[in-house]
Amino acid sequence: MALRCGAAYLDALRDEREVWYRGHRVADVTAEPGLARGAHTLADFLDRQGSAEHLQTLSFSEAPDGERFAMSFLMPRESGDVRRRGRAFYEWARWSNGMFGRTPDYKNASMTAFAGAADYLADDGHSAQFADNMREYYQTIRHRDLVLTHTLVNPQFNHALAREGRSSPEVALRIEKETDAGVVVSGARLLATLGPHADEIEVFPSTVLKSAPENIPYAIAFAIPVATPGLKLLCRDSYDHGKSGFDAPLASRFEEMDSVVLFDRVLVPWERVFMLKNPALCNRAFAETNAVVHMMHQVACGKLAKAEFIVGLLCAMAHASGKDSDMNVKVQIAEAMTTAETIRALLFAAEAQPEQDRWGMWHPQRRPLDTSRNLFPKLYPRLIELVQLLGSSSLMATPCEADFDNDIGSEVERYFQLTNLGSRDRVALFRLAHDVAISGFGGRQVLYERFFFGPQNLLASVYYDLYPRDEMMERVHEMLGTL
Repeated sequence: MALRCGAAYLDALRDEREVWYRGHRVADVTAEPGLARGAHTLADFLDRQGSAEHLQTLSFSEAPDGERFAMSFLMPRESGDVRRRGRAFYEWARWSNGMFGRTPDYKNASMTAFAGAADYLADDGHSAQFADNMREYYQTIRHRDLVLTHTLVNPQFNHALAREGRSSPEVALRIEKETDAGVVVSGARLLATLGPHADEIEVFPSTVLKSAPENIPYAIAFAIPVATPGLKLLCRDSYDHGKSGFDAPLASRFEEMDSVVLFDRVLVPWERVFMLKNPALCNRAFAETNAVVHMMHQVACGKLAKAEFIVGLLCAMAHASGKDSDMNVKVQIAEAMTTAETIRALLFAAEAQPEQDRWGMWHPQRRPLDTSRNLFPKLYPRLIELVQLLGSSSLMATPCEADFDNDIGSEVERYFQLTNLGSRDRVALFRLAHDVAISGFGGRQVLYERFFFGPQNLLASVYYDLYPRDEMMERVHEMLGTL
């Protein structure tokens, strides 16, 4: 199949998956209010990927006139491949201006990295089975152009155990038994973004598991179809309330549902198991394969698109109201501009200095991307605050589309115009700003950015550990030696 069209994707979602939303089991996620429009947005993205306009940027072929695959599945065997993938990541992000954060290229990038470094998975004594499983799975998902979600975190109700690096046996996903057919698992996992809209779910450990016997049952990595018997997705409330694209320009299109994943004696076939009962191997997997670097690359491209969009929104708001010559407004917008340019510079630095790992894969330099993922969780809430400060009461004084077509429509047209913008366009602009800055959709975006890669103190600690501190301290000692 290779590049898949939107219709084929939507048809594949009409299976036996068990999705629970607002107290009932969903019969069809492509038709369920609150879920359907996100699925159709993703279908539109897949159609764009295969269009003549985007085909060369967003796909590749391994032979002249050969089958084409999504660019996010490209194994970067040459340094220039890093930039090629970056252009594709950015283009995908541009379609939603970063507001649909979990597009398929995110997981494609990580699974491609794992497949390229599959020999790492054979290090735990299971011969080459798990490495072969990963290579075969990569071929499956790229040829079928599958949409993946993932879930990494075990829920905790005993935080004392969490502080000790241990899982809560009452709720955490765990291995129940091994059979000739595969591994049986039960428990819960957080938090599968795009879960109801995915073909398959990838389950990997993300938190550090202590290499103690009691943690062995939690050390497993696998991937299975969302429609696997015994697997359930429990969705949060949707932020898509059925409003028009005018009234909710973001929530009506870019609702990427988050879900808790419940496993009730789920059988994982042996050919879908990648790591098993080896906490140390699981703990190092993302770093040793450089999957985390490839994921950060996709994320940085998305954050750049998102920051640029907020800059554009602020400029449009200021121009519409005639405030764009005001010094204080310029200062606020310039702050947002420096955020966008900081992310751009970090992304450029990462792509301009690619490195080749021991698996023969090229990847962007890690430190600029690590810098970006430490900065953006702090910078994005400030971007939203700037929208709130500039918009102020105009973010609340936002009539709906229907108000232009009723008995007081002429008054709405009269009283809601601005210096440089007519009433209807003004309301559309500020409803967009409302969706970004103060709606439920916008609030979820802020929370999402705060914790995208984990708690900020954990990210900072990792950054500190990886930083070349000895080199910096040596300069201090050299200076002291010259006094």
